[in-house]
Amino acid sequence: MSEQYYVYIMTNPSSTVLYVGVSGNLTKRFYEHKAWFVDGFTTKYNAVMLVYYEVCDDVIGAIQREKQIKAGSR
Repeated sequence: MSEQYYVYIMTNPSSTVLYVGVSGNLTKRFYEHKAWFVDGFTTKYNAVMLVYYEVCDDVIGAIQREKQIKAGSR
């Protein structure tokens, strides 16, 4: 069984910021963002709403997809 990795996009309640990330455990990572366990972008801008995610078969593909999303127009 192969591992799955997730590329996800989060926003704040007023949908004025976007955060793109990669994780091997989306549920755990979402909880960490929502509970503000780590100071950073999502804490500073209150990005606590998951609005989109994709499943990737490997971490390299997930990172490439994250970079592709970040390079695109908002």
